[in-house]
Amino acid sequence: MADSPMNIPTVDLADLASNEPARFERGAAAIREAFGTYGLVYIQNHGVDTQALERFYDAFGEFIARPEAAKRPYGRADIWYQRGWTPPNTEVAVAGNGQPDFKECYFAAPYSTDERSTLEFPQIYPDNVWPSDAPPYFQEGLLGLGRSLHEAGLKLLRGAAVALGLPETTFAALCDKGPHVTRALQYLPLTPAQVNTDIVWGEEHTDFNLLTLLPGGRFLDPQGRPAPKPDDKSGLYLRTRATPTEPNGRLVRGTAPAGCIVAQVGQQLEILTGGTFLATPHVITAPGVPGWQRQSSAHFMHVHTSTVLFPLEKFRTLEVARAYAPPVLAGTYDIKTLVDIGLAPASALDQLGYRHYDRLNRMRANT
Repeated sequence: MADSPMNIPTVDLADLASNEPARFERGAAAIREAFGTYGLVYIQNHGVDTQALERFYDAFGEFIARPEAAKRPYGRADIWYQRGWTPPNTEVAVAGNGQPDFKECYFAAPYSTDERSTLEFPQIYPDNVWPSDAPPYFQEGLLGLGRSLHEAGLKLLRGAAVALGLPETTFAALCDKGPHVTRALQYLPLTPAQVNTDIVWGEEHTDFNLLTLLPGGRFLDPQGRPAPKPDDKSGLYLRTRATPTEPNGRLVRGTAPAGCIVAQVGQQLEILTGGTFLATPHVITAPGVPGWQRQSSAHFMHVHTSTVLFPLEKFRTLEVARAYAPPVLAGTYDIKTLVDIGLAPASALDQLGYRHYDRLNRMRANT
């Protein structure tokens, strides 16, 4: 793994909001290079309150420290863990060789959903789940964080569309009333026998949504206190795009510059751009010393479940069309992926076919 962050560009959202052509083009060029080569960009002037983030992490840590029996009512397998608490050893990366991620999570939607979406995909658009005795600032902090990240993401998506020669609203419009979700994560301590093995906090994978916003996290020492990272081994690494000289890409550290947040390309954005922007393979490595934890958060922006996922006309060469065929409804894509990563049961796939053959069988039985 490379310790150098290489030359991952930083985009200033103030540039994307500027009426000065030179400033806007500077931001657009940063997006084209960052998303085209690395699948990731750093963002300045993002609007996320770092003090509020620290306060939320304190509240989240207080919830995670509760006994499992106290958290269990908020672990909702019936809604595929899309809201509320996700227990440890639940989620498995698609390309992760079957190892569950060493983490606990909490999901919440920062915006309310419309009735039609909830009717069509009830497990993807459920109501938020909150502890009746939530720690102070837990609910407010998670929702506020999600909204700040979402607004930054919309600005970035508008800039990305123009950078690709598309109408400004192309990607942002597809996000309207989508199943966006904000996730708080606590990566769990490893034992002395687990450190310096093949075990990682989060196996290498690509996100299945449109865009992922990461505001940064913090390490907790063995006493549960915020502290600088214990070594240079742990943290976020991403795999760059393949090149003739590096056909497997290159794993590089994804640590953002001070004051910046991170945005990653998801599979939906890769599909829509026909691979012009590639979904970012990334892995979260654990430290080489036992007892340490890490808190982080992410906001996942999705296209609406009624969107057809297929390369946009601008990118749809014969080769690209073959690579991403057949077109698929985003809601169907979501269900398939949630089954693949272990959050939804395999029986969820039964929803994708006709479910009323039993009616014909009952009619025939009565003849």
